[in-house]
Amino acid sequence: MRGLITSILTAIAITSLQAQVAQTNRPKVIVGLNVDQLSTELIEAYWNLYSEEGFKKLWREGLVYTDTEFSLVNRDRSNTTATLNTGATPSVHGIIGNEWLDLSVMQPRSCVFDPNFMGNNTPLSSSATNLLSSTITDELKLSTQGRALVYSIAPFADMAILSAGHAADAALWFNQETGEWAGSTYYSEFPWWVNKHNEQNPIYYRLNNIEWTPSLETEQYNISSNGKKKAFRHSLTNSGQNMYSKVVNSPIINDEVTILAKELFESSGVAEDDITDFIQLNFYAGNELGTNEGYSLELQDTYLRLDKNIAELLHTVDKKVGLKNAIFYLTSTGYTQGHSGSQLKEHKIPTGEFYLNRCTALLNMYLMATYGEGQYVEGYYDLQIYLNHQLLEEKTLSLTEVQEKSAEFLSQFSGVNEVYYSTELLLGSWNPYKEVERNSYHKKRSGDLSIEVLPGWEIIENDKVQRTVNYSAIMSPTIFLGAPFKAEVIDTPINAEAIAPTIAKSIRIRAPNGSKAKTAFK
Repeated sequence: MRGLITSILTAIAITSLQAQVAQTNRPKVIVGLNVDQLSTELIEAYWNLYSEEGFKKLWREGLVYTDTEFSLVNRDRSNTTATLNTGATPSVHGIIGNEWLDLSVMQPRSCVFDPNFMGNNTPLSSSATNLLSSTITDELKLSTQGRALVYSIAPFADMAILSAGHAADAALWFNQETGEWAGSTYYSEFPWWVNKHNEQNPIYYRLNNIEWTPSLETEQYNISSNGKKKAFRHSLTNSGQNMYSKVVNSPIINDEVTILAKELFESSGVAEDDITDFIQLNFYAGNELGTNEGYSLELQDTYLRLDKNIAELLHTVDKKVGLKNAIFYLTSTGYTQGHSGSQLKEHKIPTGEFYLNRCTALLNMYLMATYGEGQYVEGYYDLQIYLNHQLLEEKTLSLTEVQEKSAEFLSQFSGVNEVYYSTELLLGSWNPYKEVERNSYHKKRSGDLSIEVLPGWEIIENDKVQRTVNYSAIMSPTIFLGAPFKAEVIDTPINAEAIAPTIAKSIRIRAPNGSKAKTAFK
């Protein structure tokens, strides 16, 4: 009996010791870096411009996937950010795009709009309510009974909120009207250190005339795609309401995110106990203000400045807790803007103009001719057409039949490549192309009909070009730095849905509740 008791006590002691070791092995902080429109190709193109402490350090010491696959169509900043943080597709997490049509008011609404929660330092009412599954940060909050600190900083409200999730301490974004950092009353009390920054160190105190010019001498840049090295100068302030709207479309916003992130590490209490905290930082690497050349000086300068931002953040965390006590991971939204129709015409590449309003007007006329008088099309937005379900019920018409006839009619329009209807997506036979479309569809938010327009065509809504269709995805990296990830460069793509569960496994918590993906390591 004495020997049995001794064995039991020894087993308990060993188990307790193992639990303590497991706890101490957890990182003090996880830092997620999500860069809108970051390209692996462009990182490599400007390689000789970087220091040894930014991109090169991540590539040298991290687990690097050179390409990331998103299993959804019409990728944008919001639906990709939601996918990265939930490990699910829009069919599950519900964020089908930056905006969708709100049928109650017949107006497009932001994916984070919520009239129930006022803004801090912003008139925008917003929350994470429209995000229908948990995020990796939510799961960390659950596993620590709310004790983990979670913050998100981003140029835009949607990136900040979709990265923060539902349970974060704060989601912070740049107010384009005032140049201050803003948030939502959906989260807990607005951080005091952000208020202090807004009062003592806002962008307009530091940069009187906000301009973006090359950070190096022009001769130091790589050769651009047209062989020219012409210096640039972009003013980043406007007159009028959105005075600072250009800032968020330039690398200057990345400097602002970095400045606030450094203040976060100094003042928020992050990484000061044994509980793992989580910081989500979002950046911009697009070319909104530059040219559409693949290797413009503006893009080179954006990547060069971003390299410095990454190096600063790595140094900040190393100084705070030591990099061995942290996990960094880098992701990208994995898309880029297409060339304009005029540019395609110049190079004899097929293009055209697709007018969604004209298309829907003709569809309604066709349905009237088929089924009698009525407003059969309730609304349309972003290649989605919403049918009037109430009218169909009053006329005792089959929804599936009307959807099918509408799809057949729309498929005859110039520029239309394919038309999907909701019943077919939900209940029809499977094929790999339809699966990607199905992943992007949500039955409560998507339209009855989804139009796939030919590549190169311009989408015109209300006589304005919304975008040029481009289905090709850029190569975008995913990088993990820190234990248990080992240094390696892998050319086989990682699925974007696997990133959140991979981080979850690395800190031994559950994956987000909508994720079905396998992790990137065993």
